[in-house]
Parts: sequence; structure tokens; C-alpha cells
Amino acid sequence: MNAYEWTQTLIFFLVLLALVRPLGSYLARVFAGERTLLTPLLVPCERLIYRLCGVEADREMDWPRYTFGILWFNLIGGAALLAILLLQGVLPLNPQKLPGFSWHLALNTAISFMTNTNWQAYAGESAASYFSQVVGFAVHNFLSAASGIVVAIAAIRGFVRRRSTELGNCWVDLTRSTLYLLLPLSLVFALFLVSQGVIQNFQGYRTVPLVQKTSYNKPKLDAQGNALKDAKGNPVTENAPLTEVTIPMGPVASQEAIKELGTNGGGFFNANSAHPFENPTPLSNLVEVFLILWGGAGLTYCFGEMAGNTRQGWAILTVMLALLVLAVGVNYWAESAGNPLVFHQGVTQANLEGKETRFGIAGSALFTAATTGTSCGAVNAMHDSMTPLGGMVPLSLILLSEVVVGGVGTGLYTMLAFVVIAVFVAGLMIGRTPEFLGKKIEVREMWMSIVTVLTSGVLVLIFTALALVVPSAVASMANPGAHGLSEVLYAFASMSNNNGSAFAGLNANTVFYNVCGSLAMLAGRFAPIVATLAMAGSLAGKKYVPASLGTLPTDRLPFMLWLTLVILIVGALTFFPALSLGPIVEHLVMVGR
Repeated sequence: MNAYEWTQTLIFFLVLLALVRPLGSYLARVFAGERTLLTPLLVPCERLIYRLCGVEADREMDWPRYTFGILWFNLIGGAALLAILLLQGVLPLNPQKLPGFSWHLALNTAISFMTNTNWQAYAGESAASYFSQVVGFAVHNFLSAASGIVVAIAAIRGFVRRRSTELGNCWVDLTRSTLYLLLPLSLVFALFLVSQGVIQNFQGYRTVPLVQKTSYNKPKLDAQGNALKDAKGNPVTENAPLTEVTIPMGPVASQEAIKELGTNGGGFFNANSAHPFENPTPLSNLVEVFLILWGGAGLTYCFGEMAGNTRQGWAILTVMLALLVLAVGVNYWAESAGNPLVFHQGVTQANLEGKETRFGIAGSALFTAATTGTSCGAVNAMHDSMTPLGGMVPLSLILLSEVVVGGVGTGLYTMLAFVVIAVFVAGLMIGRTPEFLGKKIEVREMWMSIVTVLTSGVLVLIFTALALVVPSAVASMANPGAHGLSEVLYAFASMSNNNGSAFAGLNANTVFYNVCGSLAMLAGRFAPIVATLAMAGSLAGKKYVPASLGTLPTDRLPFMLWLTLVILIVGALTFFPALSLGPIVEHLVMVGR
């Protein structure tokens, strides 16, 4: 990095750390029902929502009812989005007259946005109408983010409450997370993005003449309009003049803000945050990375404040940021080192393929680590164009269950599962009582933590293996060998961990990938949620055990190092063989030529 990049990155992390405490304290007050700056404005709206929906705000729920509420809420939302996508062709706000989605693509996309994955097997500007984007996708960006936040809050209450069977009211928590956090911040940052050049309109696409005339290879069609192919199956093309270009429009800024803040990641355009209409300037790039990380980081301080020990929150955040900084550094090094195969051609420079020059390698590395360390999945550079080791960084962050700050809510409750495992194992190793925040960690908590941590890993390995033997799935791979394996592994890692980013070169819009991906996203999202809430219910019912000489301190540096080691060991034991056959082999082949 040059001096400018060092300074920019340092200021970014200082600002992020400075604003963690204000957001965390605000969240703790919101979910405790205490007065905040927005209370006079939003309380009437909150009460109206409860009245219209028949919610008894003072009635709390045990963990089975809380879980049922979350699952039912998401199921209804997913069904509504599925209907919107199937009926898109007859719904309003469709100036381009785009048809409805196929059943398997609609199913995959509805589940994708319902589970906060935002995996997109379609190009937004050529497949989704404004109605689908606004009423379907943008609304679910709020709802899925709120679902993750309230599960994390319920998990915190499980650790904090004593001799209780209740975790709160899921309807109240969902309403407050949306009204007091997601909507206000999205409005403010959407206006900022508009000031940077992100578009916001409902106009039809614009066709404009080119200043410089050019040509392109146009596919030849038969009388029925089907593409002609030669004897080898390659498309037959002809040179045709290109005199004009169509520029897509749309309500982008309103979706872009919540896409990052809610760690959703689904782009309005196919190029996602690499598109200048979504992310036009270096400043907008830094702000979008900030939004991706701020919510998850703020929840760690919220955890510490609600637990009565802010050092616990800072300890968890320290582990998260240490892994994030390491990932940024490795990705920057790998991309700055360039490709030796290009060096042989006399070109000695960093690997800039798939990157936007307005962001550079530093801005791309920071965004890449942030979006895959969380469950966001937005991209400002093409991960498939990175060097093998550079591409292994985002893949590894996803495979580590996205706890490097993590998605809003999901990152915290997954990290708490790792904490439970680390406390239990450490207690067995050194003969100390497995306790965390005054609660004994026993077999039930261990089982639920293991389900939370390992569900996505099991799904990744099963579906990746299946994709490598099913002929229709193999036909979707555009690249053979190690890189092809990396693309498939990345696809199911992204879907199972509810990330949504992808390596290009894989045709994912097939029945196999849409159906199997749907199953992976559902299980990867809701199995950990159910396990987390079950663990929270178990912990809430336990009595408080005061700290003693036999209690392992969990807010100090030795435990932070141990927690980091546990995270890395779980990831290495699960995925090192797959990584060895994919990006590591590809790197060795590249440097050996």
C-alpha cells in the first residue's frame, strides 16, 4: 500500500471503532424499551402497528413460540415474493415489459432474499421489474435483516436472564429493529448515496447514440429465432455495427443503502457495487464498506452492555477485526503480487483484472474482505478474476461461517456459538468449570452450538460433491480443473452461509442449482436460527453462578487468542482438503509454469 492507501484504511477503521459504542448503546436501549432520540416520533407508529396486527406488546414468548414466530414471518414473506416474481409480467412498474421468472428461478430468488442470502442467478437490469425490485427485493432486505438482528437479541437475553423461560416478543423486536434502526439509517445513507451519483428514479431505460461508432459479434439466428451453432457446438456470429446503447435506470439508491446496512448484498445491477450507478466514487465505496460492518460491530457492544460487561463485547469485536485485518492484508498482497503468467509476457504489474480503477486494489481488498466476512455478498470487484490465493480469501471467510464481524445478527450469534465451544473445550483441557457470563455450559448448549457452527459446512460439502457428479451440474461449469472446483465450492459455500456473492463462470440458472441452492439456503439459514434460540432458551432457564477461582476469564487476551484458534481449527479441519484441491492447487500450477 502507498501512503494514501494506508492513511485511508487507518482512518476507516478508526471511524468504525469510534461509532461502534454509540450504535451499540442505542440498540441496547431500543430493545430494552427505553427512551431514545427517535422515541417521540416513532412510538405512535409502533403502537399503530401493534394495534393493526393484534400484537400484545407486553406478552413475552418462550423459545419455541419465539422460533415459530420468526419462521412463520419469513415463510409468509417468502411466499409473497415468490408470487411477485412469478406474476411480474402482469404487475405494474414494469416499463421494460419484463416477463415473470421461471418457477425454479423464482423459487431460488424468493428463498434467497427471504434468507438474507441475495444469491442472484439472474441479471437484475434485464430480469427484474421496478415492482419486483422495490416491493419484492427491497422490502425483504429490511425483513431478513430484522430477522437476523432479533435472533441475536434473543440469544443475548438467553445469556443475561436468570431462571426465566422467556426471550422477549419476536413481533415487538422485529418492529423495533425495523423502525428504530434499519429505516432511519437507510433513509440517511440513501440520500448520501444520491449525493455521490447513485441514481433514484422510475424512468424507462434510455437508449442513447454512441459518440464513437463500433461493432460487435452478433449471434446468427435461424428462422425460428434460435441461435445457430457450428459443428463443435459454438455459437455462429457475424460482425454488426453498434451505433447506440441502452442505459438502465431505476430506484437504486433506496435499495443500495439497506443492501449494505442489512448485509443483504443483492445488486440492482448485475455488476453489483462495481457498477457506477450503485457505487460511483471512492468515498461512496468506503461508506458502503462502513455500512456492511457497522451493524454487526455495533451488536457486539450491544451484547456487552446488555450483559453488564462491555469488555466481553470488545473482546469479541477484537477477534473479529483481527481476522478481518488479516484477510484484507492477504488479499491485498496476493493481488498486488500479480500473475506470473502475465509477467512472462513482459507485463509486470499488479492483478487489476476485474477491478474498478476508481477503487484500486486497496479499496477492492477492503470491500472483498468485508462483504465475505459478513453475510453481505455485495461485490465491487469480480472475485473470479482474482489470483488463486486472492480468491481463496473471500472463499475462506465464507467457509469460516462469516464471523469476521458477520451479518447483522447472524455474525454475533454464530460467534457466540464459537465462544460456547471454546469455553467448553478450554474447561475440559485445563480443568476449569465451563462457564460463560455466569451460566454453566453443558451438553445441550454444546450440541446447539455445534449445529449452529457446522450446519453450513456439512451442506457445502454435500452439495459440492453432488454438483461434481450430476451431469447437468457439470455442464454448468465453464472452467475445468481446480478453478472449476473453486467455482462450485464457492457457489454452495455462498448459498449455504447466506452470503450471495459468486465466482463467475458458473451457469447457476439451471434447475439443479436453483433447487439445490434453495435447499442449501433454507437449511443454512434456519437450522442455526432454531439451534441458537433453543440454546438461548436453555441458558435463560439456568441460575446465575458467581465467578470463582475456577472460572475461565473470557474477556482477556489469552481467551481471545484461544477463540481465534478455535475458529481457524474448525475451518481448517472442515475445508482444508477442498481448498487444497481448488485454489491451492491452482496457485501451485500458476507459479510452476
